[in-house]
Amino acid sequence: METRVAVISIIVEQTESVERLNAILHEYGEYIIGRMGLPYRACGINIICIAVDAPQDAISALSGKIGKLPGVTGKTAYSSVTHGGSETE
Repeated sequence: METRVAVISIIVEQTESVERLNAILHEYGEYIIGRMGLPYRACGINIICIAVDAPQDAISALSGKIGKLPGVTGKTAYSSVTHGGSETE
């Protein structure tokens, strides 16, 4: 299965959504290469960056679920690099 490398940048403005966000990320854990989270207490937000190596439809589904969470904004940047499978296979 062809996979693609992408990063998803997430800003969480409503802490009530953090538990659901973590559940979604756990659901797609097999595709996650790495995760960095920064609490920006001065502004009361959390900034998260997720690097993934996944099929295009999985990346789109993950981004869509994140975007539906209240108080959460996510944007995805795709690499032009594709290959036959993720390194976790």
